[in-house]
Order: sequence, then C-alpha cells, then structure tokens
Amino acid sequence: MTHDDSANFTEEHSPGHISVLCKELSERISVPKNGLVVDATIGHGGHSRLFGTQLGPEGKILGLDVDPNCILRAHSITSVVACEVILVRANFSRLGEVMAEQGLDRADLILADLGFCSAQLEDDKRGLSFQADMPLDMRLDDRLSTTAADLVNRLDAESLANLIYEYGQDRASRRIARFIVEARGRQKITSTAQLAEIVRRALRRSGRRGRERIDPATRTFQALRIAVNHELENLETLLKAAPGLLKPGGFLAVISFHSLEDRLVKNDFRQNKSDGIYEILTKKPIEAGAEETAANPRSRSAKLRMAQRI
Repeated sequence: MTHDDSANFTEEHSPGHISVLCKELSERISVPKNGLVVDATIGHGGHSRLFGTQLGPEGKILGLDVDPNCILRAHSITSVVACEVILVRANFSRLGEVMAEQGLDRADLILADLGFCSAQLEDDKRGLSFQADMPLDMRLDDRLSTTAADLVNRLDAESLANLIYEYGQDRASRRIARFIVEARGRQKITSTAQLAEIVRRALRRSGRRGRERIDPATRTFQALRIAVNHELENLETLLKAAPGLLKPGGFLAVISFHSLEDRLVKNDFRQNKSDGIYEILTKKPIEAGAEETAANPRSRSAKLRMAQRI
C-alpha cells in the first residue's frame, strides 16, 4: 500500500470510523524500517496501519487504548502490516511504564489522537451523546469508578459550576449548576436526555436560546466527559513523559479536538523548544482540508501539532 492509498483505507476497512489527518501525517513524518511507532490512542487502528506501511518486519508498533473493543478492532485492522504489533489495554498516561514492561526503549514516533471513535459515541451504554437517551456514564474506560451521573448527583452547586466553567468554558455555568441541583432534588439524574433537557431549560431561561450554533447541552457534556476520564491530567502526564521516551530525531504528533487540549500541547511544545528539547514542526496547527471535512464532518475540529526531539 502506498502512502497515497493509506489516507483512504480507514473508511473502507473500519465502518463508522475514519482516522483523521492521515494524508498530512504521512506527508510530514517518516520512520525507519526498523523503527518503533507508539500509537498512544490506537482506536480502530487506522493511524497504526498508516505507519505500519513504512515499517519492515524488524519494526514495531505499540498500540494503547483503554477500550477493549478498540483493541479488538485494531488487532484486525493492523493484521496486514509486516511489523510486529503489540496491543495493550492501558491509558497513555502510563506509556513509560508500558514501554518498560514491554522491554521497549525509545520511540521514533509517538502519536496521540485525542478524539474518540464514532462507535463509542453511538454506544448506548457509554452516555457520551445526547442524540439518543442513554445512561449517564461517559467513561471511556469502564474500570474507572466515577461516572457522570455520580458527579451531577453528588457535587455541590459551586463544584459543579466550576467544573462546567473550567472544562466546558460555559459562562452560564452557575445557572446550569443551580438548575441541576434543583432538578436532582426532585428526581435523581440518570440519563443523558434528562441532563440535556435540564441544561437547555437553564439556558432558555437565561435568554441564550436562538444564539447558539451548537446544542446548549454540548459544553456541559464536554465538561463532564473530561472530568470523568481525567482527560487533561492524562494529556499533561503524556506530554511531560514524551521527551524521555523519544529517540533523538523522533517525532511527537498530537491531534486535539478542543481548545483546552490544543492549548496544553501548544504550551508544552513552546516550553520544550525554549529548553532546547524540541524543534516545533507546526507553527500553526494543521487542520483537515475541504475534501476530508466533507467526507468526515467530525474532522473539522481536529488540530494536529508536531514536534521533533533534538
């Protein structure tokens, strides 16, 4: 498979999920035949298969994911590559520990796609979407102990407001939190439809209805998902560990999907450049082109930043 072909295979081989920015990655990053590629969020294996075409039998891919269904799908998708593929169910915050357990030294590429699969959005047990009524769970890793329902039913109004403001960037966070606390006093909040309607009601009464380009509940759902899955803390841990896990000349590529993630990556890259550790390869984040966004609307919010270890 050529690099040009590899940008197109994911839709064909992994229905319902299309790996983003494959063409941009393959044009800018190359790894040696005997290299080590770390796919920190392997998902359905699209990016791993992309870079697997560059590796020979002596090369290795280490793929991590917290979702066992993703591990199974990635196993199938990467079965055609010539290199060895090692798949581990683990959060990327444990990357250094996993590499040590597998006897792996430093990587030629660490790639982290911070989005989640369409199958996860549509999974009626996860509660990541309010397009259908689902249990209010939001855990990407079912081994985590706290669900979104736990947070909305247990946190006091101030803590809820702070969470929604910090992770959802919603200026109406105090009003939303007050409506949540009032609603749970009447009935425990257990479903995505319940929560979405409470948030919409809060914002309708605040006079914001009609000015929103997105559903009013979107920011609150984002905030809860980030909190439940410790997304920003885990990203910070990965970014801190990455310089010590990359070979000189090795690449770090991060695809983010909202401004909180992108800001962490941008600031980390700048600090490491200042410290003489990285060369930044993307002055501005790379975004999907018109053709990709037409085929995969979710790619519109994807931002790719890349750095190279000095």
